[in-house]
Amino acid sequence: MSLTPPKLRSTLRPLHPETRGGAVTWLTVAALIWAGLYWLNENLWNWIFAGLGLDTSEHIPGAVHFFFYDSAKVLLLLVGMIFVIGLFRTALNAERVRDYLLGKPLALALVLAAALGAVTPFCSCSSIPLFIGFVAAGVPLGVTLTFLLASPLVNEVAVVMLAQSFGWQVTLAYVASGLLMAILLGALFTRLQLENQVKDFVRNTPVAKLQAEGGTITLARRIDAAQGETREIVGRVWKWVLVGVGIGALIHGWVPADWLAAHAGRDNPLAVVLVTALGVPLYSNAAGVIPIAEALWAKGMATGTVLAFMMGTVALSFPEFILLKQVLKPKLLAIFFGSAAVSIMLLGFLFNLIFP
Repeated sequence: MSLTPPKLRSTLRPLHPETRGGAVTWLTVAALIWAGLYWLNENLWNWIFAGLGLDTSEHIPGAVHFFFYDSAKVLLLLVGMIFVIGLFRTALNAERVRDYLLGKPLALALVLAAALGAVTPFCSCSSIPLFIGFVAAGVPLGVTLTFLLASPLVNEVAVVMLAQSFGWQVTLAYVASGLLMAILLGALFTRLQLENQVKDFVRNTPVAKLQAEGGTITLARRIDAAQGETREIVGRVWKWVLVGVGIGALIHGWVPADWLAAHAGRDNPLAVVLVTALGVPLYSNAAGVIPIAEALWAKGMATGTVLAFMMGTVALSFPEFILLKQVLKPKLLAIFFGSAAVSIMLLGFLFNLIFP
C-alpha cells in the first residue's frame, strides 16, 4: 500500500497526454525546454572558452568551439523542426494540400520558397533540418531545393555587410542573382521529376502512416506520431551531423587568401572556375566569408570572381554534402551540386562583364 497521500499521488502522477489539457501542457513544457537549450547553446560555449582563457580566433580553439556549438545547434534545429512540421502535418489533409498546390502556379511556390530562404539566417548545414521537414511533409522537391539554396545565400546580415563592403549596386546584383538562381534551379529540378531520388524513409514515417488512417485523430496521437517521426529521422542522421560538422570545424574559416589573390587574379581567364571549385568544399556562412571576399577584392580580384567565391562557399559545402547524402540518392546529389556550381560559375563570368 502506498503511503503517499491520494492528493499528492495525483499531483506526482506522470503527465498523461491522452487528455487534451495534458497534451497542451506537454507541448508547452517541451517548447520551453527546447528554447532554453537553444539559448544555452548560444551562450554556453562562449562562457566556457572565455573562462578557460581560450581565444576562439585561433584555429584550434576556434575549431573546437565551432564543433560543439554547431553540432548542438544543428541537432536542436533537427529535433525542433522535424517535430513541429510533423505535428502540423498530422492536422493537414494531405489530399487537400496536394490539390491546393496543384491548382497554384509553380512559379509562385518557388518565389515563396526563395523568400522564406532569404529571411531564415541559416548556413548550408543549419538549413537542412527544415529542408528534411519540408520533404517529409510532401512539399514538391523543386520547391524545397529552392529554399535550400536561397537560405544560406541571402539574409539580412549578409545584405548589410555586402553593402558596406561593395556598395549597393554589387549587393543588389548578388541578392537578385542568388534568388533567381535558386528559383530557376528549383524549376529545373521540378521538370526533371526527381521525386524518386529521395530516400524512402523520409516519406514512410509515423506521421505519414497516421495520415493514411484517416478519421478523427486526437492531439495525443498527433504528438505521438510527431515524436516517432523525430526519433526515426534524427536517429538515422545524428551521427552524420557530427561527422559533417566535424569536417566543417576543421576547414571552417580556412581560406588561402594570399594564394587565391595570386592565382585567381584578373589575368587568369579561368579564375571564376578556380575560386568556385575551391569555395564549394569550404564551409562558412555569409557573414564569415564577406570580410575575406573584401580582402580579395582589395587585392585586385575581379568583382565577379569574388562573388563566385562567396556564393560557392556559402551555398554549398562538403559538410552539407555529408548530411544530404543521408536523405538524397546519389543521382540527385550530383545534379544538385553540379547544377548549382555551374550556375555560380556562369554568374561569376557575367558579373565580371557587368563590373569590370
